[in-house]
Amino acid sequence: MSKLQKFKFTPDAADILANCKEVTIPESRSELVELALGGSDVFTVGYYVHEKPYVEATVTRCKNGAVVNYADVYMRRRDPDCLIIGDDKPTDKPRFKERFGRDFEPVRKETFEWLKEQELILVPVIVGGGEYGYPAALIAPKNAGFFACGLADLQYFCNINEYEGIFEPKVIIYLAPPFRHTHFDGKQIVIHNRLDEVYELLSYNLYPGPSAKKGIYGFLLDIGEREGWVTVHTSAVKLVTPYDNEIVMMHEGASGGGKSEMSEHVHREPDGRLLVGQNLETNEKFFLRVEEPCELHPVADDMALCHPKMQNDSKKLVIKDVEAGWFVRVDHIKEYGTDPHLEKSCIQPDEPLIFMSMQAQPNSTVLIWEHIIDEDTNKPCPNPRVVMPRRLITNIVNDPVEVDIRSFGVRTPPCTRERPTYGIMGLMHILPPALGWLWRLVAPRGHANPSIVETEGMTSEGIGSYGYFLTGSVVNQANLLLEQVLSTPNTRYVLLPNQHIGCYKVGFMPQWIAREYIARRGSAKFKPDNLSKARCDLLGYCLGSLKVDGQFVPKAFLQPEKQPEIGLDGYDKGAKILSAFFKKELAKFDKPELNPIGKKILDCAMNDAPLQDYINIIPIKF
Repeated sequence: MSKLQKFKFTPDAADILANCKEVTIPESRSELVELALGGSDVFTVGYYVHEKPYVEATVTRCKNGAVVNYADVYMRRRDPDCLIIGDDKPTDKPRFKERFGRDFEPVRKETFEWLKEQELILVPVIVGGGEYGYPAALIAPKNAGFFACGLADLQYFCNINEYEGIFEPKVIIYLAPPFRHTHFDGKQIVIHNRLDEVYELLSYNLYPGPSAKKGIYGFLLDIGEREGWVTVHTSAVKLVTPYDNEIVMMHEGASGGGKSEMSEHVHREPDGRLLVGQNLETNEKFFLRVEEPCELHPVADDMALCHPKMQNDSKKLVIKDVEAGWFVRVDHIKEYGTDPHLEKSCIQPDEPLIFMSMQAQPNSTVLIWEHIIDEDTNKPCPNPRVVMPRRLITNIVNDPVEVDIRSFGVRTPPCTRERPTYGIMGLMHILPPALGWLWRLVAPRGHANPSIVETEGMTSEGIGSYGYFLTGSVVNQANLLLEQVLSTPNTRYVLLPNQHIGCYKVGFMPQWIAREYIARRGSAKFKPDNLSKARCDLLGYCLGSLKVDGQFVPKAFLQPEKQPEIGLDGYDKGAKILSAFFKKELAKFDKPELNPIGKKILDCAMNDAPLQDYINIIPIKF
């Protein structure tokens, strides 16, 4: 039996593969890496656009992997508006005909005809892996080997020779890069076409974020919506203290909200201290010393499965990583020694890696703090990436875990009395479950997001912070998330800002400090006498004090209204901005099909209810 005979495809896919110039089906990752490099030191990935050659990217062979650099600056970050629906099934997303004013089917057929004219690569993967996995396949032009290798690293590559039985994909990615120029004005468009027999992703760009990663996420959300479970947009880490206490933190949030950073080792100053924050007006700095931090055992980096079959009697949420590899952003690695663990993993990997948007010379060692310069700004690209297979990560946790703390990260701007913003969050807030649910509904993308094309002001990444990848109903997802909250009362909720606390620049230090503080407490509950109701009810409780390794964090970081640069008046103006944002984003969920408990919580936010009203709906376990 030939390799192609081991597949069972839909008639359209089978027709493409039967009539194209050639089909390559890789049998190993090393073969995929060589395909990515195109057999040369610098490989140009290009296509004919309007009968003229157009270079999309170059791939450079380096000692530690293949470095991909896109010619178009726009292609170095994900466009948040790239998802379009090609079918007629229920959705809250724009349909192809609505956006482009024509039917999708002719474009779909043109795509398939274009693929027939190419030498193709066919890559089988298992989305989710193991007992919860779904067969999937990429059909792409052979010269897009780096895209294929990235997909295989992210989604559990399958050697078809070792697969038992017939491989029948439930999702197929069709890759046709030149169509973004010939059909879509240069935009990153990914069409989700939910057919009864297969989920099609027609990807018209070479950046893997919208399709090989977030497109697959859309498929998982679609399956979950039909079956009653959620794939959450999250990272997770098991923390082991110097005294062998163990606790699992799960960190959700929009792109740039600190998910990858939750599993990173804390960044230190040259003398070993932690820079808690620097006052933007006075330049005053505050430091801590944490001599022996927690051991980090990463669980997930961006997506985690919450399948009903994994849940148990602990009344805690049980999760498992859904990915085979992580799409790690390294914009914060600006010099040698910032994160020695990650740097070593990238400079001396056990296998060649796929890097994106980094400076590269043939046969040199690519350094993850040397980011490519964006020509339009003359600044380093804000979204350099490395695809890191899970198997190469130290202390990785492969089994399902029970979540003790469920945190939510928000990128916050500076806030002062003269320039009030929503940057009024303290270093850590404890949320009642009802507010934990609300924050996941509004999912603020926040300040200066490095992962996506720029947007102005505070915007939402949509329900669960995965709304941009969702093809179905936001209200259905709101109900699923609420059911998750109600069924796991022993998982507690916290809110963690990053970048700024009031007028202090803090980076990701709040979540690293909170991580150490929470882990040292183990399973101990938060003491009510150390909690104060936040001045803004949407922020739940703030801490009266926070001590790590015998050192107190200044109260100005816990309760920003105590910063003289903000004061009560500046804080209250910021609270109004936050409240207005909540009301605007929550309006879309006020539908008859919303869970009645959810409706009560929604009404609290719409009517500026006090904190106790949220607790009366769903009690809090401190």
